[in-house]
Amino acid sequence: MFNKNELINYERGDKAVKKLVVGLVLMLTLSLLAACGGGSGGGSQSASTPSSSPSTQQQQTQQPSSPAAQKPNYKFKLGHEANDTHVKHMTAEKFKEELEARSGGRMTVDIYPSRQLGTEAEMVQQVETGTLDFALISNGYMSSRSESMNGWFMPFMFENLSEAAEARQSEAAKQMMKDLEAQGLVGFDVFFVGNRHVLMKNTEVKTLDDLKGKKLRVPGSPVFQEFWNKIGAGPTPMPLPEVYTSLQTGVIDGIDVDLDALLSQKYYEISKYLILTNHMTFPEVAIGSKIVFDKLDAEDQQIVTEAMLAAVEWGVQKGIELESSRVEEAKAKGLTVTTLPDIAPFLPVAREIHDAYAEKNAVIKAFIEQNKK
Repeated sequence: MFNKNELINYERGDKAVKKLVVGLVLMLTLSLLAACGGGSGGGSQSASTPSSSPSTQQQQTQQPSSPAAQKPNYKFKLGHEANDTHVKHMTAEKFKEELEARSGGRMTVDIYPSRQLGTEAEMVQQVETGTLDFALISNGYMSSRSESMNGWFMPFMFENLSEAAEARQSEAAKQMMKDLEAQGLVGFDVFFVGNRHVLMKNTEVKTLDDLKGKKLRVPGSPVFQEFWNKIGAGPTPMPLPEVYTSLQTGVIDGIDVDLDALLSQKYYEISKYLILTNHMTFPEVAIGSKIVFDKLDAEDQQIVTEAMLAAVEWGVQKGIELESSRVEEAKAKGLTVTTLPDIAPFLPVAREIHDAYAEKNAVIKAFIEQNKK
């Protein structure tokens, strides 16, 4: 038999064992309950519900509730020099429409026409440094920065805008866009506001000789100046805003012009004769900032690129559509519209220009060869 002290010790030991057993049972029960809860209730828990469970936090990281909602929003800027009735501005608005639609509203663009952000040279510099996202710039300026872009100005290359539009798909035309990367620019594509013609204040032009000695406003591209010098005219480069007054006051006798500019700038108010020559095609170049573009992820780069290409294609077709209707509009504005009876005297000059630029630049040489008719 146990004495009193031994009985007390036994009872204490018995209680300790009981407590240990109860503790073990309780821990096992809680573990089983936790396992059951993870198997049945975890699948219905919202990913946004706060939880301290490590497995739930990992699940939220691996399976975000809405990838699109986590993508950043962008408000870009686009500048150009034309007024808001010009095809260039219409194309900019089409880019805005396409960008918003393709991004689900995450991306938009504010458009600044009429040199609100500076001259074309200043806007391209802003694009290069990343302070301006996009710009639509005349090839008159772009060809002064990248020699290969002069390929578009080869005289009498294209009879109409449809032929010029096809030439955009040539390998040489695509290389012209790639050449812009060295300047920190993304070259998307070109579109056209029209072929070039001759508008004269008082002189009716029937032959090449009628143009000799006449001062014609031309874009700043050296190709224009060389062409008209060889014809015997006096090419006079000047910014677009100065043209109206210069024509009105007789500083120049006429303009090398596309029909869009003729009508939108209202040159018909101070001129009499429009001669349809189709001597050159004048592209507008859609560019973006490489600094800005490279910061976008691959998906957003694709959205921007597809939106711009869709807008440019729209601009090309709009230009083709409007070219013939603008001839009728010019007639309605009171201009006497004629077609140059014989372009043969111009062709030796054109070939001379082609040969000179093909010798200077391999891309231009390839462009001429790939687009011969």
